[in-house]
Amino acid sequence: MANVTVVADIKAKWPQGQCSYSPGNPEELAIIAIDLLVKELGTPAALSFIDQVFEKYSGEHGHYTAPPEAPALPA
Repeated sequence: MANVTVVADIKAKWPQGQCSYSPGNPEELAIIAIDLLVKELGTPAALSFIDQVFEKYSGEHGHYTAPPEAPALPA
């Protein structure tokens, strides 16, 4: 595994506000990206997108098994 350092200044804006991030490693960058995906797409669509990424790389970095489907929320 590589030791990766991230040097970034991320500014995100949306109608309700804005925020700034300065991740220092890939894990922090991933958390920021997931947070922004959920804000933009909502939780179910963000989970679907993340599952697609894991499926794409499942053969390269180990075996990925999608988590079981969460029960539907009551309407």
